[in-house]
Amino acid sequence: MTSLPVPDPDLPARFIGCCGAFCGTCAALRDNACKGCKLGYDTGEREIARARCAVKVCCLRDRGLTTCADCPDYPGCGTVGAFQRKKGYKYGRYRASLEFIREHGYASFLESAKRWTGPYGRL
Repeated sequence: MTSLPVPDPDLPARFIGCCGAFCGTCAALRDNACKGCKLGYDTGEREIARARCAVKVCCLRDRGLTTCADCPDYPGCGTVGAFQRKKGYKYGRYRASLEFIREHGYASFLESAKRWTGPYGRL
């Protein structure tokens, strides 16, 4: 198993999924096998109307936000709330990432994420 390189701390917030997942550590994204949550929508390479993720559709298409952390309705949002209530450790970690971004901003989040080897980690 190969270890992933430490993500570049200067990666823009577009490498943070709408839900709070950090795509900057993803090998598939680096190998161009995955476009991540947001890449390609801003250039027209991908059509948001074809997206299947309700969180992405709400965040990007309906609200034009960087992540759900920027949404004034975040604390009570049913769309991202349903995602965060799914079973699995990662969903709680994604929620923690969004809350961290809301409190400390994207620069602080990306500084923390540079130590991660996956889509979530210690904040």
